[in-house]
Amino acid sequence: MTTILDSTGLAELAHREYQAGDYDNAERHCMQLWRQEPNNTGVLLLLSSIHFQCRRLDKSAHFSTLAIKQNPMLAEAYSNLGNVYKERGQLQEALDNYRHAVRLKPDFIDGYINLAAALVAAGDMEQAVQAYVSALQYNPVSIECIDLYCVRSDLGNLLKALGRLDEAKACYLKAIETRPDFAVAWSNLGCVFNAQGEIWLAIHHFEKAVALDPNFLDAYINLGNVLKEARIFDRAVAAYLRALNLSPNHAVVHGNLACVYYEQGLIDLAIDTYRRAIELQPNFPDAYCNLANALKEKGQVNEAEECYNTALQLCPTHADSLNNLANIKREQGFTEEATRLYLKALEVFPEFAAAHSNLASVLQQQGKLNEALMHYKEAIRIQPTFADAYSNMGNTLKEMQDIQGALQCYTRAIQINPAFADAHSNLASIHKDSGNIPEAIASYRTALKLKPDFPDAYCNLAHCLQIVCDWTDYESRMKKLVLIVGEQLEKNRLPSVHPHHSMLYPLSHEFRKAIAARHANLCLEKILVLHKPPYKHPKDLNGGRLRIGYVSSDFGNHPTSHLMQSIPGLHGRESVEVFCYSLSPDDGTTFRSKISNESEHFVDLSQIPCNGKAADRIHSDGVHILVNMNGYTKGARNEIFALKPAPIQVMWLGYPGTSGAPFMDFLITDRVTSPIEVSQQYSEKLAYMPNTFFIGDHRHMFPHMVERAVINTKDNLSKKLDVPDNVAIVNATDLSPIIEKADVKVKICEVVVPSTSGDGKPAKPVEIATTVIELPTTTPIQTMISTGQLQTSLNGIVVQNGLTTTQTNTKTATGEEVPQTILVTTRLQYGLPEDEVVYCNFNQLYKIDPATLRMWVNILKRVPRSVLWLLRFPAVGESNVLAAATQMGLPAGKIIFSNVAPKEEHVRRGQLSDVCLDTPLCNGHTTGMDVLWAGTPMVTLPGETLASRVAASQLTTLGCPELIAKSRQDYEEIAIRLGTDKELLKATRAKVWGSRIKTPLFNMKKYAFDLEQLFYRMWEQYDSGRRFRHITDWNQEKILSGKDFELRSMGRF
Repeated sequence: MTTILDSTGLAELAHREYQAGDYDNAERHCMQLWRQEPNNTGVLLLLSSIHFQCRRLDKSAHFSTLAIKQNPMLAEAYSNLGNVYKERGQLQEALDNYRHAVRLKPDFIDGYINLAAALVAAGDMEQAVQAYVSALQYNPVSIECIDLYCVRSDLGNLLKALGRLDEAKACYLKAIETRPDFAVAWSNLGCVFNAQGEIWLAIHHFEKAVALDPNFLDAYINLGNVLKEARIFDRAVAAYLRALNLSPNHAVVHGNLACVYYEQGLIDLAIDTYRRAIELQPNFPDAYCNLANALKEKGQVNEAEECYNTALQLCPTHADSLNNLANIKREQGFTEEATRLYLKALEVFPEFAAAHSNLASVLQQQGKLNEALMHYKEAIRIQPTFADAYSNMGNTLKEMQDIQGALQCYTRAIQINPAFADAHSNLASIHKDSGNIPEAIASYRTALKLKPDFPDAYCNLAHCLQIVCDWTDYESRMKKLVLIVGEQLEKNRLPSVHPHHSMLYPLSHEFRKAIAARHANLCLEKILVLHKPPYKHPKDLNGGRLRIGYVSSDFGNHPTSHLMQSIPGLHGRESVEVFCYSLSPDDGTTFRSKISNESEHFVDLSQIPCNGKAADRIHSDGVHILVNMNGYTKGARNEIFALKPAPIQVMWLGYPGTSGAPFMDFLITDRVTSPIEVSQQYSEKLAYMPNTFFIGDHRHMFPHMVERAVINTKDNLSKKLDVPDNVAIVNATDLSPIIEKADVKVKICEVVVPSTSGDGKPAKPVEIATTVIELPTTTPIQTMISTGQLQTSLNGIVVQNGLTTTQTNTKTATGEEVPQTILVTTRLQYGLPEDEVVYCNFNQLYKIDPATLRMWVNILKRVPRSVLWLLRFPAVGESNVLAAATQMGLPAGKIIFSNVAPKEEHVRRGQLSDVCLDTPLCNGHTTGMDVLWAGTPMVTLPGETLASRVAASQLTTLGCPELIAKSRQDYEEIAIRLGTDKELLKATRAKVWGSRIKTPLFNMKKYAFDLEQLFYRMWEQYDSGRRFRHITDWNQEKILSGKDFELRSMGRF
């Protein structure tokens, strides 16, 4: 309040008493003076101020009015009267009086300050700023009477509230310049720096404020808050404790302190402190919400849920509680309730970035990727530094196959928060899927450094190290991985080991099956939101054909299509109606067009992204048996199968293990791959093919390898040296041009082919005829290879360099078309020794483990003049394998690596090897078929998993059980005998070469026929109304005979 000073001693006394807060004596002396000088307006103003301070508003207004009557131009009286109106809530009257006061006295600083305060109360912030600016533009004579630094601070507060942070900062700095010990300005400036993200400057200014005023409660609270956000937890705790020393019952400070304890992992202490905050302020929804967070962290989910609900009872629009309660509902599997709560939170607070991100996560889980993407983008718009939203949006984009977009999101998340372990792990997954394994390993290791207890990162790192054969601390890594999976399964969490990788680790059958089951349950959870009632299925065929639906994302240039592309066209149309459902778009290859053209019905489900609608389409087609060819491989949509659109659902070919799914009925396998004694490993009923369940369309893709000729020199032949069949080879669909023109001899030798009859009778000698192209010299061949020529001439016949890099027809290279040229394949092309035993393995390197390499090293040590031929698959694994082999005592140069080749060359060059050494951990499946089609014997050691027994099944069907080892020692001995006994090797190679054509292994027509029979036996079980059971005995069930097959085949093919 402003007063006009009277020069009398009485007036000075009253004024001093007023300033000291002694209002009773001040009033008494003023009344005494007023009786002496009734026209003294200064006394009237002082009486008005005294009564205002004592909340006697009517008397204050009375004396202000008397002063105005005495002097209508007295600005101070109008200002005092404005104060009364403002206190009564009559803002317009207050504003009128303040404005009149400053009109009467344009340099009236108190008037402008009071006007500004009233304008703020009225919500007119911009006019309030102008009022403060007007107050500051005048320089009063008695400046010590007016705290202009406080005015500047108040103006700064107003500008800060308006978001004009730089202007606010200037005000606070000017106030500090005027009054360096003004603690309030230091604290306010700290708030500005905090809002601008200048955390360290904010901390400095808050610390300066409390240093100037050790009892400054708000500054301690602000300091604690900024230290908490900066995750400097120890200092934050100290600041909050100092605040509590000043105000022990400050509930908000207790709540903030509890938040710090929570972040420090001191959950019990956090819970106690939250409870203290609630005790001090029972209607404190924030404290209930945060207490719930801590209880949830402790696993006390029910009590946490109660606290969230209490917070919502206190404040039904408490957005954080709505969001966090939704998180609990989502984790409990109540996705619809979670979605409702997220939407409610966004209805209350549309700019709630976390709720947008969480809702997006639910939508992503439900397969609504475009909607999820929209909410992630909204979360980032609201909070541009929302690292979690960027990382999760990256996951969505990855699922949408936008790899570059995902990479950008993960990178941005890490830029925002370099310590964000999940983002580093997600970035690693992109590198891993893109084949950038060293980058993936580095990112996973960064994630684990930031977050040591990170199961996903650890298990994925383990898989990356397996891919590149980095076996550092291999045993301890395997033990830890098994422990991680066990803990996750015990807690009913999704295991960090993917089902497709589980066969690579020393997990129990129960664990592998449980891993698959958890992924199957995830599919069931995803379809709940669709609210689809069960489909009604037909009970009989009504005289029609059995409808078979093959579902795959690999109808294109993929090993699965390489194996089975002819099956749809080979099915008997009189008994089977074939549907093929593609989960991927057309890749433009011949594989795709062949399957599409030879199926009676081909449907591109990639154009129907909704799993519910895709299942509806399959059901509307009336499919009786739906075949899952993906399992848990890339591109799978097992949610379709979870909806059970067909009465019988079957696993086949594309995935080497159990689905663990209650919605999959049968797994097509065979008695060698899946012995009935281990049927408990599978959730499905086993359905045996009569021979191997595996299949290969090699006769269709590579007919130029049905026959071959070998090249040799006249000099070698004249010396009657052995003619190796795998040093220089010629392949063509028609060899007659070169055979007719070249000097060709058919070399016949007698060998004893290993017997498989098991009757103890000695095997009979068998003659082997080898077509040999006799050349004066192999120099033209060598020149063509060394110079990279496309072709050369042999006796006037053009032959082509077999290296793909010299070929011009890409469709031939990929196996889409059969080569129409004569191809030459030699060991020289790959740097292989011509006069040594060449063992090979063409699998990806992840299938090798230390025990397998140890066996191979032992074999190479015991077989003189032998090498092992491997692929750079991937290239970064080469150095690790060589280093490990060296540590095992293998001399340098004994392992030779080649680059991965396109399909046709890959299969054809397999002829150059003497023996394939299979990987026991996970066999060569497609690769096994490839080397066997090349006529190369394969030694295998079956294990306990399906993936480790496929090669044994292939060899059994080929009639070569002698190549199946019973132990690691037996594996080594078989390989060593083949490498040291030339006659045995020659006989075994001859047997494999001939058995390709004679046995059922590559007989696609018979396979298709047998598969139909198996499908009908499945239908018979369904039609009988009984529960499904294993189909294992082909001799006792009613099936078509071999003669029936021959008769039917004559009409079909």
